[in-house]
Amino acid sequence: MRLRYNAITDVEGLRVGHATDLVGVTGCTVVLCGGGVVGGVDVRGSAAGTRDVEPLRPLHLVDVVHAVLLTGGSAFGLAAAEGVMRFLREREVGFRIRPGGPPIPIVPAAVIFDLGIGDPQAYPGPDMGYKACLEASDGEFERGNVGAGTGATVGKLLGIARATMGGLGTASIGSSDGAVVVGALVVVNAFGDVVDLKDGKVVAGSRSPHMGGFVNTASALRESGMRSGQASHATTIGVVATNIRLDKGGAVKVAQMAQDGLARVISPVHTMYDGDTMFAVAPAGGPTPAEVTRLGSMAAEAVALAVMDAVREAKGVGGVPAARTLGTVA
Repeated sequence: MRLRYNAITDVEGLRVGHATDLVGVTGCTVVLCGGGVVGGVDVRGSAAGTRDVEPLRPLHLVDVVHAVLLTGGSAFGLAAAEGVMRFLREREVGFRIRPGGPPIPIVPAAVIFDLGIGDPQAYPGPDMGYKACLEASDGEFERGNVGAGTGATVGKLLGIARATMGGLGTASIGSSDGAVVVGALVVVNAFGDVVDLKDGKVVAGSRSPHMGGFVNTASALRESGMRSGQASHATTIGVVATNIRLDKGGAVKVAQMAQDGLARVISPVHTMYDGDTMFAVAPAGGPTPAEVTRLGSMAAEAVALAVMDAVREAKGVGGVPAARTLGTVA
């Protein structure tokens, strides 16, 4: 089933907004979750930068998430979450410790390392986080090099100078009767290459300095490895969402299975240089194992499609070309 927007906003109740710094080549993206949802998280990369992910663990007291922030700027960009919290607090949205007490917005966040392109001193702060919330929409939104995907690149084996632009992408899928909807939003900033879903050919990655075309990163690593310090920092981060009720355990499992979507289209993935992190959000409830399995399978598919959407919508930035200009995607 093709949904209205082919975006994560096909899941009712979600809004997505960006703040973009085209001069510094960085930005942030927020997914606002209404009055609160259940959340889960899965971290596979070994260089993750996150904030406030503990409430997503099944044994944590807090059982609600009010927004998820994806941001550039490496660890500095986590400051943008303060602006998201300010926006939500002003609207009386948050977790309440006691009746009548002040709301405490729960805003998990994850970062990409985009300091190798644009201004290395530029990173999203509280004002950009707040602006992203003001811009949030429950309909169509911009993709490619916008928000957290502004400075995203892929194919870091030979460094940023030989990389290709990544970006921000989204997709959604649904059951034939329309009862089940799963959406994904992904910021693609991988160390590895993005490969075609159908034939496995590299469509965006490390560009060969001698022959034209791309170096196949997985093949190059197999044959000769890599020198220490050769790779720029990377990371692919995202959010999957569904309209079907989950508890925290179910949301964590869906986030885990969603990571399989990255493995279908990024090679290699979950490396020592990546901080691959996937969030999952859903209405609160008690799912069956069969429901969790179904949603996780759909989430993986949506994530793979969102990655392809990101590189398809990307444009050349700061001297780094995009797959579209290289003629490797339609």
